Amino acid sequence: MAKHIGIVACSPEGSALCYRDIFRYAGKHLGEHAAANYPVVTLHNLPLEKYMRAVHQDNWIAVAEMLVQSARALASSGADFAIVPDNLMQHGVELARSASPLPWLTMTDLVTEAIVNDGRKCVGLVGTKLVMYGSTYQTHLGIRGVKVDVPESPDADMVDAIIFGELIYGDVLPESAQVLVGVIDRLKARGCEGVVLASTEVPLLIDARNSPLPVYDSTQLLAEGALRVAMGEKPMPVRG
Repeated sequence: MAKHIGIVACSPEGSALCYRDIFRYAGKHLGEHAAANYPVVTLHNLPLEKYMRAVHQDNWIAVAEMLVQSARALASSGADFAIVPDNLMQHGVELARSASPLPWLTMTDLVTEAIVNDGRKCVGLVGTKLVMYGSTYQTHLGIRGVKVDVPESPDADMVDAIIFGELIYGDVLPESAQVLVGVIDRLKARGCEGVVLASTEVPLLIDARNSPLPVYDSTQLLAEGALRVAMGEKPMPVRG
């Protein structure tokens, strides 16, 4: 039987995209027998505003405690492992591991694996300012020899405003898609060989069809990785 996937939801839009992508990938991957072999997926959320308040207070212990609270709820529902479709909260996962009843499959590991396997040496990063100017991906990719480039300050401000002012509420505006295309195009001009969509909501506007660079969609890679673990094609993440 397939493993039971637990989604710790932070952003409603990003978590919904990840849930959808799990089953879209299952439909393509499992073929005509997909419906009979779908994994069970359970989602548990706490309000995004609580997470963001803790992040802005630099209180990552509180973030970790909320992640563990959701992991416990998912474990009681029968989940075998947990994912959190939120790039910013990946740092909290590292702090949550020791107290969590479930092992965690992380975006950062899956994105890094995909980029290294493709032989990229320099990638751009598009997400919230806290992710672009933090260490969420820089550390993981840096130790694998991949340079991470981020948009310059005016572009970073525009991306951050689109995510927090529009996308987390499900507002998808064509003009904002053009802004993001321009940001990625400028990263390409600086030598980036690909771009990490390091916000779970950015795929509402950008994908492989309109991006000037090859896309590493963190939400999609997490969904695909979770399905592969659930189907026994990828090892279960290690707990603790």
